[in-house]
Amino acid sequence: MAKNGNDAEIDEGLYSRQLYVLGHDAMKRMQSSNVLISGLRGLGVEIAKNVILGGVKSVTLHDQGVAEWKDLSSQFYLREEDLGKNRAEVSQPRLAELNSYVPVTSFTGALTNEYLTKFQVVVLTNSSLDEQICVGDFCHSNGIKLIVADTHGLFGQLFCDFGEEMTVFDTNGEQPLSAMISMITKDSAGVVTCLDEARHGFESGDFVTFTEVQGMTELNGCEPIEIKTLGDICDTSSFSDYVRGGIVTQVKMPKKVAFKSLSSSMAEPEFLLTDFAKFDRPGQLHMGFQALHAFEKKHSRLPKPWSQVNTFANAAQTESAKQEQLDQAIIKKLSCMAAGDLAPINAFIGGLAAQEVMKACTGKFMPIMQWLYFDAVECLPEAGDAVLTEEECVPRNCRYDGQIAVFGSKLQELLAKQRYFLVGAGAIGCELLKNFAMMGLASGEGEVIVTDMDTIEKSNLNRQFLFRPWDVTKMKSETAAAAVKLMNPSVRITGHQNRVGSDTEKVYDDEFFESLDGVANALDNVDARMYMDRRCVYYRKPLLESGTLGTKGNVQVVIPFLTESYSSSQDPPEKSIPICTLKNFPNAIEHTLQWARDEFEGLFKQPVENALQYLTDPKFMERTLKLPGAQPLEVVEAVYKSLVTDYPHSWEDCVAWARNHWQCQYNNNIRQLLSGAPFWSGPKRCPHPLEFSTNNDLHMDYIMAAANLLAQSYGLPGSTERSALTKLLQDIKVPEFIPKSGVKIHVSDQELQSANASIGKRRRTVAEFMLFVPDDDTNFHMDFIVAASNLRAENYDIPPADRHKSKLIAGKIIPAIATTTAAVVGLVCLELLKIIQGHTKLESYKNGFMNLALPFFAFSEPIAAPKHKVTNSIIDWTLWDRFEVKGIQSNGEEMTLRQFLDYFKVILDVFVGNSSMLLHHYVTSVNIKKLSRLLGYRM
Repeated sequence: MAKNGNDAEIDEGLYSRQLYVLGHDAMKRMQSSNVLISGLRGLGVEIAKNVILGGVKSVTLHDQGVAEWKDLSSQFYLREEDLGKNRAEVSQPRLAELNSYVPVTSFTGALTNEYLTKFQVVVLTNSSLDEQICVGDFCHSNGIKLIVADTHGLFGQLFCDFGEEMTVFDTNGEQPLSAMISMITKDSAGVVTCLDEARHGFESGDFVTFTEVQGMTELNGCEPIEIKTLGDICDTSSFSDYVRGGIVTQVKMPKKVAFKSLSSSMAEPEFLLTDFAKFDRPGQLHMGFQALHAFEKKHSRLPKPWSQVNTFANAAQTESAKQEQLDQAIIKKLSCMAAGDLAPINAFIGGLAAQEVMKACTGKFMPIMQWLYFDAVECLPEAGDAVLTEEECVPRNCRYDGQIAVFGSKLQELLAKQRYFLVGAGAIGCELLKNFAMMGLASGEGEVIVTDMDTIEKSNLNRQFLFRPWDVTKMKSETAAAAVKLMNPSVRITGHQNRVGSDTEKVYDDEFFESLDGVANALDNVDARMYMDRRCVYYRKPLLESGTLGTKGNVQVVIPFLTESYSSSQDPPEKSIPICTLKNFPNAIEHTLQWARDEFEGLFKQPVENALQYLTDPKFMERTLKLPGAQPLEVVEAVYKSLVTDYPHSWEDCVAWARNHWQCQYNNNIRQLLSGAPFWSGPKRCPHPLEFSTNNDLHMDYIMAAANLLAQSYGLPGSTERSALTKLLQDIKVPEFIPKSGVKIHVSDQELQSANASIGKRRRTVAEFMLFVPDDDTNFHMDFIVAASNLRAENYDIPPADRHKSKLIAGKIIPAIATTTAAVVGLVCLELLKIIQGHTKLESYKNGFMNLALPFFAFSEPIAAPKHKVTNSIIDWTLWDRFEVKGIQSNGEEMTLRQFLDYFKVILDVFVGNSSMLLHHYVTSVNIKKLSRLLGYRM
């Protein structure tokens, strides 16, 4: 097992998704950082979980307290049998299982200055203000980065001090911008004009460098130049005349940021606003949290939940009298729920705090400057609802005491009865299940049904924290359900292995959906999201939708009759690469990688499918010949090659095929292209043919991968012996290049019929193998993609991409990190609390977007369901409205067809007046079952 450190190799199989967020350099810096996390209640364990999954050098858990009943509301690694035991010691072995590369130890002594010097980052949770200031002053003066995090009920606080001079190497984590140049002027402030294919995205203040500029070569490889106003760069008046071409590329420049110590920042705080609708809230909460510390210091306890004695608010006003007038309403709420401990708030603040730990370790992304306050008071009962009382929120010595302190016991009873459908048990699904268990969702008569058809892979372990290395290859849903039952044995969770879609509507039928209280999506693709959205609209069930992309995350809540649905608005389609660019004019590595993907499909997947269809489907030729244009001839030729001319009988045949294909793609086809009229201008690069050499590793990589893929697709044994491959290649003769002048295909069905059908039967056994799997490094898929792409890039003088970047682009992999997932799911579960309480006001709900890299947060009311009006009608309707027809009447008899049509006529009269013509149309042209479905009447 490799140890973490500067020289340690990064386990890309484990950290692959996180590497796409942080990069190798940042990961190596993180692997040299020792982190102390003090306070192992719900917030502390959340931070520790995310930091350990991230892969720091070591984590030390510190706590001098013992587990109490209220801790079980959010501390998912404490159990009832752990009550009275030290929280750090109990949590240590369970947290240590998360990542074998990160040593996890516990410490129960006092935090002395000498002890603190062992760490690069210190995180304080559940600590007094005196301790925060003492530790903060020492850390600030000794170059130790400090994070203070705290939560009280629906309120959260975060503070960062990373020293007087910290270097941020990448402020936003976005890929550097690049554009092709059409003109550069000679002037005291030269102006660069880019091609108009797309908006380049550069801004004033960005730094750029240049390559491939013809004429004004002084710019090539120059030191980073700052873009001035309107695209001006440096003085180019003395440079050579610009001729053409060139690429301008953004350079990420290090940025210095300075932090004040905690004690200095207390008096003059700088806030990061999380909700623009609560502009003055951070200042209020800043004083409120200080007053809580003062109250606790004086009384050795926090204010009692929902006590009507408002001594805290008065004390808080006294504390802040010299600075600002406090909002009594918000301060009273902070006082009333100060003793509360909620899993969703801890998940949100814990995700943010863990991301700040990573920033402190790596210098990747912009840190929080310096205070962040968050509240979700919208989760409380809406105005006019029953007011919470001290009696209802008093501790009951049960695992939900921390939640009861905020919402009372009645909500707990509602939570226990909920029946929810969770679709997906990946990263978001695992976090949702953990929060569900801590909240007590379905802990009584209810049930959580989670479905996921996937099995656990090694790359999942970095962020899907319910899984362990020994769970690899097991089903996600069953494993996750079992793990959550250990956190809260009273929760009822059932695991399914079904894909949601039309083929499983017999399982998830009317009865199933009508029994649900709601649905939560934890999906990774838009099509499945839209399908579940349609089902929720049809059955009028609330839907909790969320997603992440690296440090970015979003939450959308869909409420029947109140909000629009997920499908009501869609992102613009992903921009596609023109075929002519892929075929002849690539100018970026993304183009060559897409070309390589198409090569893979065309060489090893499509031929298998076509051959199998030809051999098993008697009407394959008939259907193929009806295809438009020249495509049927191409399909027929491909089948003929697959079954006859390209059929290999040995490993040697596979190598010869691969060598000839290399010659065709990287030499002959390029020479053929160059034999025509010149075409290179603007973004069109002039290619050059390659000459094969067994001494070139990239050439050999391609032959090895292509030959093995062909062998496996025919069920032949392959080889990885490089020296033997070199000897084979020396004996292979490559046909001379002859320019093509348009070759017509002449292959008859009789020729195909003469092919041995047993060939196709052998291919059938390996057809499934040729589904592209980027994460499997044993099947030559990525070896071929990387080699094919980089060879084509070399043809066109495009900088190559390493395997890591190639896998990201070609595999269309979604970057992911545990911190974002935890924070997003925290927000989702806050919306769940509103749904279960039956909130009816649009302004009570919050859609959210965040980017932890910037950092940036935006919350807004959901968009109301758009209202539509039928012509000549005064009645509005939304996507949630429909005609409801009860098949059984009040007298117990079934509705007749005449009664049904009469009912429909009345409805139409209400909407559009005279209905006879429209009714006649439906009765005569649409069968009655279809008509009834249109009206929501299921027969």
